Amino acid sequence: MKFIHFSVLLFILIFNVAHSQVHHWETIVNDNNNWSYKVPNSTTSSTWIFPSYDASSWSIGPGGFGFGDNDDNTTLPTNSVSVYSRITFTISNLSELVGLVLNVDYDDGFIAYLNGVEIARNGLTGSGQPTFNQVASISHEALLYQNQYPDQFYFNQSQLNGMLVSGQNCLCVEVHNQTASSSDLTSRAFLHIGTSSSVINNAPTPSWFVPPVILTTSNLPIVVLNTFGVDIPDEPKIDGTMGIIFNGDNNTNHITDPFNEFYGQIAIEKRGSSSNSFPMKSYGLETRGPDSVNYNVSLFDWPSDNDWILYAPYTDKAMIRNVLTYELGREMGHYAPRTKLCEVILNGSYIGVYVLMERIKINPGRVNVDPLSYTDTLDNHLTGGYILKVDKTTAGGVIAWTSPFTAQAPSTGPMYFQMHDPDISELHPLQLDYIHDYVNNWETVLKGPDFANPQIGFRAFSDELSFIDYMLINELSKNVDGYRISTFLHKRRFSEGGKLYAGPLWDYNLGWGNANYCQGGQTSGWEINFNSVCQGNGANMNPFWFNRMLQDTVFANNVNCRWIDLRTSILSDSTLIHYIDSMANMLTEPAQRNYNRWPILGVYVWPNNYVGNTYQEEINYMKNWILDRTAWMDANMFGTCHSLGLQVEDKSNVRIFPNPSSDIFYIEGLEIGKRLEIRNELGQLVHVFESQGELNSIDVRSFTNGLYFVHFSESSQEPIKLIILH
Repeated sequence: MKFIHFSVLLFILIFNVAHSQVHHWETIVNDNNNWSYKVPNSTTSSTWIFPSYDASSWSIGPGGFGFGDNDDNTTLPTNSVSVYSRITFTISNLSELVGLVLNVDYDDGFIAYLNGVEIARNGLTGSGQPTFNQVASISHEALLYQNQYPDQFYFNQSQLNGMLVSGQNCLCVEVHNQTASSSDLTSRAFLHIGTSSSVINNAPTPSWFVPPVILTTSNLPIVVLNTFGVDIPDEPKIDGTMGIIFNGDNNTNHITDPFNEFYGQIAIEKRGSSSNSFPMKSYGLETRGPDSVNYNVSLFDWPSDNDWILYAPYTDKAMIRNVLTYELGREMGHYAPRTKLCEVILNGSYIGVYVLMERIKINPGRVNVDPLSYTDTLDNHLTGGYILKVDKTTAGGVIAWTSPFTAQAPSTGPMYFQMHDPDISELHPLQLDYIHDYVNNWETVLKGPDFANPQIGFRAFSDELSFIDYMLINELSKNVDGYRISTFLHKRRFSEGGKLYAGPLWDYNLGWGNANYCQGGQTSGWEINFNSVCQGNGANMNPFWFNRMLQDTVFANNVNCRWIDLRTSILSDSTLIHYIDSMANMLTEPAQRNYNRWPILGVYVWPNNYVGNTYQEEINYMKNWILDRTAWMDANMFGTCHSLGLQVEDKSNVRIFPNPSSDIFYIEGLEIGKRLEIRNELGQLVHVFESQGELNSIDVRSFTNGLYFVHFSESSQEPIKLIILH
């Protein structure tokens, strides 16, 4: 269900009118003009943003305003939480105006008003005017002094109606610090007009100014977002619409084409943690119906759902690191988010090349584990499915529990687990207790002396292949956030195997040679040893899991065999380079538009390890880095491969239920005479059982509480079934 709507014709009409020919751009308000300004220490009348407000008692001085750095013309008292500034300007020929651009350079959050109407905001939560002492919700560093481009907000011709008036107009800006004791504050604002006239009435634009990009055609899908002039906050989501123009792969999409892939209502918010400080924002959105209820839709023939992400590859100047990683994950046989490179227009302004992608969640077309409802608190239903993660909490994450074990040595820091789906607020206490106990038991076994035991070791709890593949992708990409941040795990229901799986893959924009810290740019070294090379770089350190598994010779040998197998197929040098080249060729023209909108080629953006002057140089660097990385891994891979094919447990149709059980459990799918053994956590034999037919029952009321393992006594290669008795 795509919600295509004929009202797209209205957008097409407005869009064409909005993009009349601009003869030139000129600056009508400069940051170093004389502004009226005030450092408030009490409530100021809310009318200060209107042209009629009497600001005669305010101070007057040239902008920018700050604490006396090189980008400040007017020095403010240190420890100032906020600064208000106003300036008036005159529009003589309103009919000749085709567009308006506001540039704001700030530290840390700001709101801009034009003639009393808010036109832009970032880093200040809530709606309406904040209090004078409200602190910014983000840490945002000024950009111009770093030779980077300040935030840009474009308003087309149709948006200017009612925004500006002939004669005198007023621009007001308030900037707030993140803390009252901050050592820095910056407020610099610029207003530029695009005119159809050849006459120059105002100042020339600054040397760094880049005119807004006007998108007419693209070989990528065109995504058009409309929030009707409302700035998109960090949270909560606000209402809007989304239209997608997509005429199929290898076909041209025109902005005048109908929204033939999707058109409908959405709810949208900004997303991300450190990435939220970048001028180019990422967004999370939900597709909704007319009744504001989330509606599942299929985009690009993907499985239907209602949760989507528009990821902004701002710091990844190749723009394909996440796309490449998720594609490899799917080729390796695991779920990873589907992606589509696209070009995006927000409220009439072109905002660059984005990656439209699936959000990680439980869904048959995404993480295919059984959905868990609040009432699933007994037997098989309690055992799955769960998605949990190890991650930062800066984006609103809630710690569900702390591991009883510290991070990998030499770190002694704690490891925190978060619930992703269901959210911790949606879990029944029994469900949280179950997944908490399961993961704790897995970690306890992994730390224990019998961790490599094929019957009672870590393989009884976790899927070996998923952990091998997850490790290989993290190591191949040398992702400095790998393992310790954005690390997902999911657990299946007992009837579906019951084990813990590594993944899905998530957030690899700082991988593939893109980080200049913690040896992220080097092509040598193992990322699992992050703790050893990067002590003191934050609280999130690598879990001990992978290095512990590698102490098992069988696991290490299986890693080696899997690497050799993948290097002959999807991870071969030729396949990797071909895939990168194909995406780069597809992005040739979109990349040019993107970097006209965000002129950061040749400019360092945190945490770039390499700064190319052209898009092709960024692609070439990535390819060369990968070739060096694969060569190093070939020469230094763990273990020894004696024969291709993992030494993992055979699959079986045997099913044991319910689990947990307090009285009787059933075993289904056994041949008559099949002999089973039940052992406790220490591997001690506590019960022997011989199958009497297809369905068998075992009375466990005499067993003490704890973990028990069922396995076939004559073959350690068959699957081990875990029983938890309450």
